[in-house]
Amino acid sequence: KKVWENNNCIGCHTLLGEGAYFAPELGNVYKRFGNSTEAIKAFIRSRPENGVPGRRSMPQFHLTDQELEGIAQFLKYSSEINTANWPPNIQG
Repeated sequence: KKVWENNNCIGCHTLLGEGAYFAPELGNVYKRFGNSTEAIKAFIRSRPENGVPGRRSMPQFHLTDQELEGIAQFLKYSSEINTANWPPNIQG
């Protein structure tokens, strides 16, 4: 959660319906990425330096391996909360 807060992820993303609506809901990102923390970390690592020009996309945050593991575990934990089927679709 510390990585989530320190990088203001909620400034773009929603988590369990709370936050900004600029980027996808992340309450089910662990499920969307095949129940894989490795896939989440690989996605975050693969982001271009300044995002994708002309598109709303996540920039590179240069997270350490420990920070990547932390955010991946936080998102896994968030996906396991009983949310009464929120978000309503797998895309978030």
